[in-house]
Amino acid sequence: MSAPVEPIEAISQRVDMFISGQRESVAEAGAEAARFVSAAADAVTGGKRLRGRFCISGWRAVEEAVAPAGDAPGPVIAAAAALEVFHAAALVHDDLIDNSDTRRGRPSAHRALEAGHRGAGWLGDADAFGRSAAILLGDLLVAWSDDLLEEGLAETSPDRAAAARSRFALMRREVTLGQFLDVAEESAFASEPDDRHAERALRVASFKSARYSVQQPLAIGAALAGADAAQAAALAAFGHPLGMAFQLRDDVLGVFGDEAATGKPSGDDLREGKRTVLIAYAREALAPPARRLVDELVGDPDLDADQVASLQRTIVDTGALDRVERLIADYAREADRALSGARLGNAAVGQLRDLARAATVRST
Repeated sequence: MSAPVEPIEAISQRVDMFISGQRESVAEAGAEAARFVSAAADAVTGGKRLRGRFCISGWRAVEEAVAPAGDAPGPVIAAAAALEVFHAAALVHDDLIDNSDTRRGRPSAHRALEAGHRGAGWLGDADAFGRSAAILLGDLLVAWSDDLLEEGLAETSPDRAAAARSRFALMRREVTLGQFLDVAEESAFASEPDDRHAERALRVASFKSARYSVQQPLAIGAALAGADAAQAAALAAFGHPLGMAFQLRDDVLGVFGDEAATGKPSGDDLREGKRTVLIAYAREALAPPARRLVDELVGDPDLDADQVASLQRTIVDTGALDRVERLIADYAREADRALSGARLGNAAVGQLRDLARAATVRST
């Protein structure tokens, strides 16, 4: 009997196989097309494959409620790989929107494309080229994610394929809406009462991250296992609060994370003007003059290390960091309770709990 294939390895192998086919398909289009596909391949490289792993875990939780399950079958691995390719698309567009220079310790896609323009000695504005090319790169990755998903769904039953396809489509709509809400909040917060800022930040976290990072990947995997309504509901009740905890941990790392671990400069979310729950809670505790100073600093792309440190101290001293840490713990407990008594495989539930810890207690 062959050894079981680890989910991260299986997902990465499936992505690599798909990209190899894409390289062959553009061979006649010339060197520029080959560079473009290579940029897409770079965007998909690395990461924790968290969304794909949740997809496989959703499948396993339902499958093992009936009988022990071996390695995830082709349709599940293809769906997990499609989620990772879609995630890469979202990151390319997100970095472009946020003017981020780095991703996972490497130049972000638009910066790499910009550098490629300069290195080739091409005419025109390299920065504009990088931004335009990155928009198209993200679009290509979205198309690839659909192609990969459909390749997998062709190998499963029509009813399960339809259920998984519907969930994938819903995820795409939700994260696009969440991305817009995130962009809008950087401007709209000023017209909203201060006591609504945290609520609005949590709304962004739900649509932009919680549903797309955890809840819907679980649902897609469960659909491919033929989940019934009760099983789907239990996984949703687990997935959404866990996704919220995951995003709140991301918010903390975006302000306090170590660049060597996160691959992005410390305080990057402050320079980008992210109106997270951390900022909302800090503002609630400040007098109006101090609140105005925070508003002037958050979103300044030229914040120096001392200014970042000052904002970090403010977030800590106001108790905002402690409040967010308690909220993360509350969401994690809510997620854990949702698994108690659910008709899901016991071993798979243990794996889900391990994934939950990995998603909420992390430094990257």
